[in-house]
Amino acid sequence: MPSRPTRASVKRFVRRQAMRAAYRTDLHRPLDPNLAVYGAYWNRGVACNPAAIHAKARELAPNIRGLWVVSSRYRDGMPAGVPYVIEGSRPYWRAMATATYLVNNSSFPGGFTKRPGQRYLQTHHGTPLKTMGLDQRAYPALARKADFAKILAHVGQWDFSLSANPHTTEVWDRVYPGPYERLDLGYPRNDVYFTATAEDIAKIRAGLGIAEGQTALLYAPTHRDYREGFLPDLDPERLARELGPEYVLLVRAHYFYGRSAGAAGTVDGRVLDVTAHPRVEELCLAADALITDYSSLTFDYACLDRPVVVHAPDWAAYRGARGTYFDLLSGRPGDTPGPVTTTSDELVEAFRTGEWRSPASAALRTAFRERFCPYDDGHAAERVVRRFFGLPHSGLPYFGTPH
Repeated sequence: MPSRPTRASVKRFVRRQAMRAAYRTDLHRPLDPNLAVYGAYWNRGVACNPAAIHAKARELAPNIRGLWVVSSRYRDGMPAGVPYVIEGSRPYWRAMATATYLVNNSSFPGGFTKRPGQRYLQTHHGTPLKTMGLDQRAYPALARKADFAKILAHVGQWDFSLSANPHTTEVWDRVYPGPYERLDLGYPRNDVYFTATAEDIAKIRAGLGIAEGQTALLYAPTHRDYREGFLPDLDPERLARELGPEYVLLVRAHYFYGRSAGAAGTVDGRVLDVTAHPRVEELCLAADALITDYSSLTFDYACLDRPVVVHAPDWAAYRGARGTYFDLLSGRPGDTPGPVTTTSDELVEAFRTGEWRSPASAALRTAFRERFCPYDDGHAAERVVRRFFGLPHSGLPYFGTPH
């Protein structure tokens, strides 16, 4: 016998219906030509490409009012002075109905009706190593969780799709087919890697507790579709002990796992849990090298031309479960950004022997940067803002097809 609805569930249902009715009314209001709505990482707050676009738009188009969509769980992390609405609220639906500009690196919540005259920029949030979009149909474990009709409906709303390199453009064209315009302009979130000064970096390092002269290693693995929770493939404390006091390890779990990596930091303060740090770009600027696996952060960090070590004990399992577009561990120039390790002992040796910053590693890194960072030059945000908001060109170089 079906259970009776609770008073709370009835109230939620009535509220949703009232919101949808109000939204349908708002769809008849005129669009606000000076309103832009931003979202990132499924309403987690100000971050990634949308954050860099918002900042540059405030500079170049101060008449455009930016409004962020945020989940109530993350409202306390919103920077002071940044206007926002809570997802699903009455102000949220009003903004979605009347904003002329929509910018997101994932998707807006609740479903919305895109109106004629609205312009939607999908910035994405990484360079694809793992399969994405329609390519996931070949992997049953992924396909069971995905609604491909919903994915295609979302793609149908895009007016622009942003890309950081030719590889990404080719993948987006195939896995997200639609009539949108490609913007081969680079990722705005990476501009800071070209504009940060030595003083900026020193301030970030000091704020994190990195002592002068210490070598900071950022360990930032991605999530696994076939695992529950954050289970790192290395022991951060052991690595810190093995490498000695001149090294400090910054551990950042993927945002899917919450705000902590569970790093205890007991090795003389040389293991720091930085999962809750609000800007991953600052962590990259602070780090002398990146230890990663299959994270798209690898492609962004390459902009800095600093060493990258790929630590990938479970490559076969990851590739089998998720699928990848190229062999990150092949050692071929353009595929592999630096030394590859598959055991903790190999990882320690890569640092002890200096392999992590050897000429051979530098050559791999150069080829990787040439393939995956050709559009990133510190001016991506300005190019995107001028194109999306219809501002005059400034003489900056454009890539791909000029507009």
